[in-house]
Amino acid sequence: MLKFAQFTITRAFLSLFTLLAVSLIVFSLMEFVPANCAERYLAFKNTQGQNITTQDIAAEEKRLGLDKPFPVRWVNWVGNVFFRGDFGDSCILRLNINELLSEKFWISLGICLSALIFSYILAIPIGIYSATTTNAISNNLIRFLSYLGLALPNFLLALIIMLFSTIFFQESLTGLFSKEYRDAAWSMAKFMDFLSRAWLPIFVLGWSATAFAMQTVRALMLDEIGKLYVTAALARGISGRTLLWRYPARHSLGPVVNSLGFDLNRIFNDLPVVALILTLTEAGALLIEALARSNDQQLAGAIIFLLTASIVIVNFVTDIMLALMDPRVRQGLVG
Repeated sequence: MLKFAQFTITRAFLSLFTLLAVSLIVFSLMEFVPANCAERYLAFKNTQGQNITTQDIAAEEKRLGLDKPFPVRWVNWVGNVFFRGDFGDSCILRLNINELLSEKFWISLGICLSALIFSYILAIPIGIYSATTTNAISNNLIRFLSYLGLALPNFLLALIIMLFSTIFFQESLTGLFSKEYRDAAWSMAKFMDFLSRAWLPIFVLGWSATAFAMQTVRALMLDEIGKLYVTAALARGISGRTLLWRYPARHSLGPVVNSLGFDLNRIFNDLPVVALILTLTEAGALLIEALARSNDQQLAGAIIFLLTASIVIVNFVTDIMLALMDPRVRQGLVG
């Protein structure tokens, strides 16, 4: 128990250190973009017909604290983020980032986590079956589908489904809400409407993740089945599902659990493009808007930091799960 506590504390410290490093990188990217927030905002105002002077820019920089040294600005920003959960205001929109992301980020996170869960619910049993079955037809079919999942990009799959639905059902399946619920307050009816549309981005984002996890599970199972400890268990009279789940499957799932954070990261990476195609109103679409159109680095930095923090937290949880499954993991770190 003491070693497990040491392992948990060590992993928590490493996760916190990673978040601090990520915050420094994100803040540096926000600061080193040509023209600071005051200059970009006032340049936008200038396009609206207002006459902006250098004195106006200096006054705006002072108001935003941009006249202070870089280390001071980073400490203030990271302090507000870690202790108050406050990301400040959007540079261009001039709205509070927390209010902008309060609903959109949780929707994005829920879609990505649902896609991750969906992919593993399918990949683990199918991967184990593919590694142990002697049926050549089903095995080849599973391998074909997994190769197709790796080869067919998520955005192309989304376009295919949208085209099929438009032709046969006159429904494009775009957006996360119907028109009548788009601006309405949350209710059971709105939630059910959301579920009726959220399945498409969840399926599309989980498409390649399922194929990749399936290939991983199958390869690990094939490697474990041929080892001597499985042969020894067979000699002791253990066979069937008992042998499968007690030995090769249990040892194969360790690396799979450890890759949860990596798979979530890949799903997050696919989210902005899928959101653009499906016209989703969530953090992925907002990130594209901030990076490619408005150049709102403060808003983009907040989204990137939140996504990275989610991955770090998932990695921390999976480390704890892996330590509970395999004592060698925590013993290897704490001695």
